[in-house]
Formats: sequence, structure tokens, C-alpha cells
Amino acid sequence: MASGLAGKWILESSEKFDEYMTVLGVNIITRTMAKAAVPTQEIRVNGDEWYIKTSTTFKTTEITFKIGEEFEETTADGRKVKTTCTIDGNTLIQDQKGTFDSVLKRELKDGKMVMVLTVQDVVCTRVYKPTE
Repeated sequence: MASGLAGKWILESSEKFDEYMTVLGVNIITRTMAKAAVPTQEIRVNGDEWYIKTSTTFKTTEITFKIGEEFEETTADGRKVKTTCTIDGNTLIQDQKGTFDSVLKRELKDGKMVMVLTVQDVVCTRVYKPTE
């Protein structure tokens, strides 16, 4: 069950994050800061409501949502998107619709949270380990 993602996670590794942000139109200054950041994610599940807080020394974003219900999200880089989250097996899928459509998938693998971010033909993989 995707609710196994609940907990606190810290970034361990990242591949193709700069390419992902470039396609989204993120400026070079913001990309440079984001690449240097080591984000933590706190995920909580309370019944049918989910909460995800992503924190870095530069910025913190928080979203609260119910599975299958569209909501407005402002991404860390300032984009305004319409987001719908769904669950497929053990994977939480965050489907963002905006100027550039993007999909973020979070899944537990070998005790780590693997987050795969896709925009157009760019696939970025970010691996988080538990903080506790």
C-alpha cells in the first residue's frame, strides 16, 4: 500500500534533475540553488487525506489532498498547476497539469523512497532514505 510512504525522508541521490527543471523553464539561478539543496520530505496519511511537506534551506512547500480529487498546487519553482493524485499498487502518482504537464511517482523500494519525475521525454530519478 502506498501509505507505507508515510514518514520523513532525505534526498540521497538524484539523476537528471537539471534536465527536468530545464524543460519546465526554471531559470538558471533557481536550478543552481535547487541542485545544491538536499530536500527532506515529510509524508503523512490521515484516513483519506494526504500531506506532503518538502523542505530545503531555500524553500518549503506543503500540499494536502485526497486521492482522486483535483487541487491547485504551486510548485517549488512557482508554477501553478492543477494536480490529481492517485494510487497504483504501492505507487503514489502526482499528475500535474499546467503549461508543462509533469508526473511525479513515489514508491518504496528496498526501504527507500524512489521518486521518478517525468516531463516530456525527460525522466529524473531521486532516491530518498529515511531520516530516522
